[in-house]
Amino acid sequence: MDSFASRIDAIKAAHLYRKLRTLSTPQGREVVIDGQRVLLFSSNSYLGLNTNGHICREAIRAVEEFGVGSGGSRLVTGNMTPHMRLEAAVAEFKGSEAALAFTSGYTANVGVISSLCHKDTVIFSDALNHASIIDGCRLARGLTAVYAHNDMDDLLQRVRHLRPRQGFIVTDSVFSMDGDIARLPDLASIARTYGLTLVVDDAHATGVLGATGRGSLEHFGLSHDDVPVVTGTLSKAVPSEGGFVCGSSSLCDLIRNTARSFIFTTAPSPSTAATAAAGLEYIAAHPELVARLQGNVAYFVKKLGRIGMDVQGQSPIIPIMVGDEEKAAQAADALLALGVFAPCIRYPTVPKGMARLRLTVMAAHTREDLDYAAICLEKALAAV
Repeated sequence: MDSFASRIDAIKAAHLYRKLRTLSTPQGREVVIDGQRVLLFSSNSYLGLNTNGHICREAIRAVEEFGVGSGGSRLVTGNMTPHMRLEAAVAEFKGSEAALAFTSGYTANVGVISSLCHKDTVIFSDALNHASIIDGCRLARGLTAVYAHNDMDDLLQRVRHLRPRQGFIVTDSVFSMDGDIARLPDLASIARTYGLTLVVDDAHATGVLGATGRGSLEHFGLSHDDVPVVTGTLSKAVPSEGGFVCGSSSLCDLIRNTARSFIFTTAPSPSTAATAAAGLEYIAAHPELVARLQGNVAYFVKKLGRIGMDVQGQSPIIPIMVGDEEKAAQAADALLALGVFAPCIRYPTVPKGMARLRLTVMAAHTREDLDYAAICLEKALAAV
C-alpha cells in the first residue's frame, strides 16, 4: 500500500475524513446538495445576498466593461477602476481614512501581520484566533505570546511580564468556530495602557454586528483610534471574494509597499471587486437586512434554549458541542437525513475531543425554517 493511501486510512480510522459536497443551486435558505434538497444552515452568506439582483447586475456590468481577468498584480497592470471603487467603499463602510483590498481574507491577515511585525516584535494572540492570524504571526518571526481565549487576566499577565518595546494584540472579533465576540473595549484599554497596537479581524462581524452592520467597532461604540488596524473578508455577509485592511492612509500605504501577499499575487478580477463594492453599498443602504439577521439569531438561540440546549451569543454562528469526533459525524449525517445541512467540525479545525455541529443563521431563514432546524437538531443528537 502506498504511503498516501495509508495516511488516508489513518484519517478515516480517526473519524476525521472529509469529502467535498456539491451544491447544484445558488446559496440560499434552501439548496440542493449532492442531489438532495435541504435547508442550509452552514453558509457564511449571513445576509443571503448571493443572488441579489442589483449586486449580480453590477458583476455582469463589470465583466462587460473590464473583461474576466485582471492580468497582473495590483502594482503592475492589475489595478483597475473597480479595485479603487472597492477600497473607497470599504473605507466608507468601515469609517476609516483608507483601505487596501487583498485577494482573500487569508492573504490580508498573513500580509498585514507579517508586514507590521518583525523579529523584535511581540504579538499577543488569542488562543482561538483563525489560522490566517496564526500563520501571519509565524511569518512575522517575532515572539508570539498566546493568551487564553478572551481571558483579559491572562493577557495582562503576559503583557506585564514581557513589557515589549513594540507590541501588538491580534484577535478575531467574532470567533469563527465558537461564535462568541472578543472583549474589544477591554483589549483597547489594555493596548492604550501599555502602548500596544490592537489589530482586529472583522471577517465574521462585517455586515453582522452593529446597528447597521458596520462590524465590531460599531457594536461596541469604538473608533479607529481605539482599533488602528481592522482586517476582514469580502466573502461572507458581503457576497463576493477577497479581503481588506482599513485604517489610516499611512497604514495602508505601508502595507501596500511591504505585504508580500499583496505585492506578489495577481489582483482580484474586476468583476469580483465590483461585486464586493456593490455588496457593501447595498448593505449600507439596507440596514433592515442586518436587523432581520440579528432578529433571527435571537429567535433561534431562544428556541434552542427552550428545548434544553444551552447556547449563548449574538453572532449567527451557533456551535452545538458534541465532543467525540465519530458521534459528531453521525449527528451531522442524521441531521442531513432530516433535511438540514450543518456539517460537523473536527480536528484540526478545533482541538481533538471538541467536535461540534456548527450551525449558521441567515437573514433569509424564515421562522419556520428555524423552528424546523431546532426540532431536527434535537432528533439528530438523540440518535447518536
